[in-house]
Amino acid sequence: MSAAPATPAAPATPAGPDAFAALFTPYTLRSVTIPNRVWMAPMCQYSAEAFGPNAGVAHEWHFAHYAARAVGGTGLIIQEATAVSPEGRISPYDLGIWNDTQVEALRRITAFVKAQGAVPGIQIGHAGRKASTDTTWKGGGWVGPEAHGWLPSAPSPVAFAEGDPVPHELTADEIRAVTGQFADAARRALAAGYEVLEIHGAHGYLIGEFLSPYSNKRTDAYGGSFENRTRFALEVVDAVRAVWPEELPLFFRISATDWLGEAGWSADETVRLAGLLLEHGVDLLDTSTGGLAPGVKIAVGPGYQVPFAARVKAETGLPVAAVGLITEPEQAEKILANGEADAVLLGRELLRDPYWARRAAAELGGEVRMPIPYHRAW
Repeated sequence: MSAAPATPAAPATPAGPDAFAALFTPYTLRSVTIPNRVWMAPMCQYSAEAFGPNAGVAHEWHFAHYAARAVGGTGLIIQEATAVSPEGRISPYDLGIWNDTQVEALRRITAFVKAQGAVPGIQIGHAGRKASTDTTWKGGGWVGPEAHGWLPSAPSPVAFAEGDPVPHELTADEIRAVTGQFADAARRALAAGYEVLEIHGAHGYLIGEFLSPYSNKRTDAYGGSFENRTRFALEVVDAVRAVWPEELPLFFRISATDWLGEAGWSADETVRLAGLLLEHGVDLLDTSTGGLAPGVKIAVGPGYQVPFAARVKAETGLPVAAVGLITEPEQAEKILANGEADAVLLGRELLRDPYWARRAAAELGGEVRMPIPYHRAW
């Protein structure tokens, strides 16, 4: 089926004469200007084919999903965690970017997103010991070869949860190979038309597993000290930055804390790493939390992760995006107006309402672009 023709965008929805909203001011990183600060967080759809020549290939669902948010006025759309290798998928049904067939399917999405005035981004990652799980609506437990699954790999042979398989411990040569897979994925992301690239270092997936002493028990150059546990993350950033164009921004997503106290990764370590990421060419820290261990108790509430982003911004100068139970326009506006973040990332709220940006613009007096076929509604 051919792609729907790209529709030129009409002028922005008009605001009141005295209106001003930080949420709807453009934001420029390197050569890319994002039209507003309402950004879509990467959220797995678990909807690709699991095996065969079309494994990991985007199809009609993915196109419709991302196209709707672009039409809805979202400024930056970061595509769901897209695996750098087959064994790096969170589930067998994840998108991938390890071959050119996948690239070709993704070009259709990026072209449409750009035509609506939004910026297409992509998150690339490796699931590590949390790989080979079922879809969330089927419980999300580990699946074996009989269900197109595989044995996960990790920094150390420590299972994620009781009943999960003990993962294969990566050798130093295998670590270098995975680093190369991230670089290859970055090259393909460029070929597919993405303008923002995000490295997934959060939520207990492979890079986050290296960062945290809770999951990293290595005694070689990749384990033990802060310098050793952050080595893989920085090597991936360097490999990606070497092939990702200088004029395009690079993001890094991090879990600012594992919520495990001294046993895990801490907010202090996040601030320390953020300074290093800035030195290595990262342009923005996408600041989330948790995901490394099951059953962790977290005091969840509106904007509960914002203070972590605000601290990184204040102490390092690295731009940040805040995420986590940001649902209301006034709430998002306040985060930006207070200088706690440079942008907000919406997840589930954009699943509920693809037109959230338009609603927020109407409430706050901001502006978003309007597709010409919808002109009669404004």
